[in-house]
Amino acid sequence: MTQRKNSSNRLIAAAVQLRPGDSIEHSLNNASAMIQRAVDLGAELVVLPENFAHLGCDDFSAIGQAESTPRGLVRQFLSDQARQQGIWLVAGTLPISDPEQSKPYARSLLFDPQGNQRSAYDKIHLFDVTLDKSDLSDGQQSSYRESDSFSGGSEVVVAQTDRCALGMTVCYDLRFAELYRQLADLGAQVVTVPAAFTAATGRDHWLLLLRARAVENQLFVIGANMVDREHPRRALWGGSAIIDPWGNLLASLDDEPGVAVAEIDLTMIDKVRAKMPVSLHRKL
Repeated sequence: MTQRKNSSNRLIAAAVQLRPGDSIEHSLNNASAMIQRAVDLGAELVVLPENFAHLGCDDFSAIGQAESTPRGLVRQFLSDQARQQGIWLVAGTLPISDPEQSKPYARSLLFDPQGNQRSAYDKIHLFDVTLDKSDLSDGQQSSYRESDSFSGGSEVVVAQTDRCALGMTVCYDLRFAELYRQLADLGAQVVTVPAAFTAATGRDHWLLLLRARAVENQLFVIGANMVDREHPRRALWGGSAIIDPWGNLLASLDDEPGVAVAEIDLTMIDKVRAKMPVSLHRKL
């Protein structure tokens, strides 16, 4: 386990950007290498992208059943990574089945430095959209029906860690400002956004939305995205980034796998809110 010098007001965070692997084993190996790189750069909080281990799979129900216990292949891998590296790990998302639902949830798990699962968030807003084909290359997927494969969650989650109060969201959630307002009202200091944002929408909206959610709620936002802009059918934007409460870009990536690492100074939240007490000025 890597030993770090902790400050109650500062932490080093990393957004991991991954290209989809050819197999689960390939995806896990890629994730392990990038987590190691983040830790080597001092990261205490690491965020993986949405569905990083299973993107492109067809049978999410079978995967959800396999991952429904802590001994699921990917869940065990994530727990081991958090424990071995001594980090807080936001484990992207996994399909995880629930006996009361016919379809699995897209669940974002939070592991502590001992490898214990400390919190979980089920993606609330599912990506059911039809994109304008004029914005796409020939052969690109234009229609997405995430609700065909997943159940939507309903609980807003702020997890308490020893480093910060962590709000949990996923990908398409980013377009729904009211969710982030609730997270801020519940005390979130940092909000994580594991994502697999399409290239067609990410080009224009990904960074814009990350910065908007940070600025309007005066908190830190960490967006960890999948990347594969040249994929012939489902192109993924990348552009993972860490944003501060003033909307500044602290660290970012473009269109290659990697890690974006930045120091987060939590005292900035109070300073920004003191200068501009937006929450006190709300009328609606």
